[in-house]
Amino acid sequence: MREECIYAMLRAIKRLSRVFYRFDIAWVHQPPANPWRQLRLVTFLNHTSLYEPLFVGGFPDEFIKRIAYKGLMPVAVKATRRPLMGFFFRMVAQNVVAVTRKNDHTWKQVLSTMNPDTMVVIMPEGRMMRANGLDKHGRPMTVRGGIADIIRSIPEGRMLMTYSAGLHHVQAPGQRIPKVFKTLCMRLELVDISAYRNLLMDPYGPDGFKKALVRDLEARRDRYCSAPEPAADSVFATSRG
Repeated sequence: MREECIYAMLRAIKRLSRVFYRFDIAWVHQPPANPWRQLRLVTFLNHTSLYEPLFVGGFPDEFIKRIAYKGLMPVAVKATRRPLMGFFFRMVAQNVVAVTRKNDHTWKQVLSTMNPDTMVVIMPEGRMMRANGLDKHGRPMTVRGGIADIIRSIPEGRMLMTYSAGLHHVQAPGQRIPKVFKTLCMRLELVDISAYRNLLMDPYGPDGFKKALVRDLEARRDRYCSAPEPAADSVFATSRG
């Protein structure tokens, strides 16, 4: 029953977002056939707004259904405790685990909840960027190392990296009312988890894997989150609902 409710809610958000927004979503490289199959991990880079669920308007129902039925999402305890939005955050995936952003029992619960069918959806920066380009404490937006634990725990499958161009033009932290009729830009990249893990593990070893992973994700984010014009054969979707 929970899964059906989540799926219905996400599809409603998709329909609503396609009424009020345009979508410019493209692959940075030509994807393989059936790119939405065998997804085990989705990373959302460049977290800028609480309205980022609007991006579901640019994704196929197959992907949305997998979030509803197989999704596992770590969400900050602070977000789940919000009076109204807290309910929404607790209903964005099949399993939502409230985490403290520390390597404590809440993070261990995320890892223990994973199973062979789970698709983890994570914002690896662990916090939201303000309009000045920094987090709320005035620090640069860096990737936290917890994602390394997840990649180590998934033996095989695909990772979808999503690079948001940001939503400050729709709703910046602190603003209450979102702006409509804007274009939401995102770039997508698909990698094989086993091959990606080996790519970083082989030269740096187990001890250097986490730092190498953080550097690589930050480099990809800085390269693609500005949403440059994609090559003609890499366009996934440019649409208005």
